[in-house]
Amino acid sequence: MEADISELQEKAKQAKAASKKLAFIPANVKNDALMAIAQALLDKEDVILHNNEKDYKEAEASGMSAAMLDRLMLDSSRIKGIAADVKTVVSLPDPVGEVIEEHKLPNGLLLSKRRVPLGVIGAIYESRPNVTVDISVLCLKAGNSVILRGGKEAYRSNLALAGTVQEAAYKSGLPAGCVQFIESTDRSLVDHMLKMKQYIDLVIPRGGENLIRFVRDNAAMAVVAGGIGVCHQYVDKTADLKKAAAIAYNAKVQRPTVCNALDCLLVHKDIAAQYLPMVAQEWAKAGVEMRCDQLSLDILKAVPGLKLKPAVVEDWGKEFLALVGAIKVVNSLDEALAHIDRYGSGHSEAIITEDKNSIERFLNEVDAACVYANASTRFTDGAQFGMGAEIGISTQKFHARGPMALREITSYKWCIIGSGQVRP
Repeated sequence: MEADISELQEKAKQAKAASKKLAFIPANVKNDALMAIAQALLDKEDVILHNNEKDYKEAEASGMSAAMLDRLMLDSSRIKGIAADVKTVVSLPDPVGEVIEEHKLPNGLLLSKRRVPLGVIGAIYESRPNVTVDISVLCLKAGNSVILRGGKEAYRSNLALAGTVQEAAYKSGLPAGCVQFIESTDRSLVDHMLKMKQYIDLVIPRGGENLIRFVRDNAAMAVVAGGIGVCHQYVDKTADLKKAAAIAYNAKVQRPTVCNALDCLLVHKDIAAQYLPMVAQEWAKAGVEMRCDQLSLDILKAVPGLKLKPAVVEDWGKEFLALVGAIKVVNSLDEALAHIDRYGSGHSEAIITEDKNSIERFLNEVDAACVYANASTRFTDGAQFGMGAEIGISTQKFHARGPMALREITSYKWCIIGSGQVRP
């Protein structure tokens, strides 16, 4: 254990030292390094997938849930997708040095806000090996060092990916130590990492609710937490029902194991009898289990071939991460808003309606990081938002909200240029 703590401290020191140099690396050098990382991922695909297969088989044998197994699994298409996301980050403007605002005071002082790196970002995450690459490349582009601490279930995958990133980055001229991977899987190291505020400027946890709560409650430095997604879709009485069914199918079925998948379908009473059989029959084709309130159950029990269960209190406000969805009939937009306010997690919420006033009310009144009108919540994703990748999805309000990418992992400083002014 002492050796593990020493390893953590030494790597944190190296990351801090590297961050001082990385903050001033030109954009073209950082971009060249990211392009080298993208190519290295493709070149080492066989090695990465070999290690991932070992992790997957071990996790499967241990009884890991289907949702977590899906997040753990890599294949050739996912590797290519990760490399493509890295190249997208290359194409984005370098945020470092951006002048956010500038103005001259009456006394002649020229004030400007300039964007600067945060310094060192610690990432503590579970199961998803793609996070190793996503967080690394975003941190590097934004001039930050990164300390990666993945879960033991993806240890071999993360080690192979981190090694690939490090080798390509350092060969391309980025300072040694700017990407650190903590190899020990001893959970007690997380406690030590969360107390190292002299080296780490921000911690971002990605994983289950227990991990996020633990990091948020125990970190000595700033934390950006989120990712728990209890997502609702409200189908209003003026909705285009065909459109509403297609959106609900995509939001629930396209990838049910992720945080932006649909969990609860709210349907206005005036269109429930017509709409619910439409969407339920489509969900049934994918094997979705439907947990229904009494009104929706009364409507759907006459439809053959459905997996129906009466909803219980725990089904409201539950992130299912599976082919399971809750259904509730509501009397009005007001009732839908009240339900979302009570059970939502502040992640992603959607309304399907043709009424502009209802759209405006929903967009204005729902308190969530991402609020949709007539679109699937599955778009809450850094890559889908044109950010290339994401550090995570924040459901907080300070300092970042929603998918976080380059600008969200920078700060700013005031620069003041004078010509001899002194304060009277």
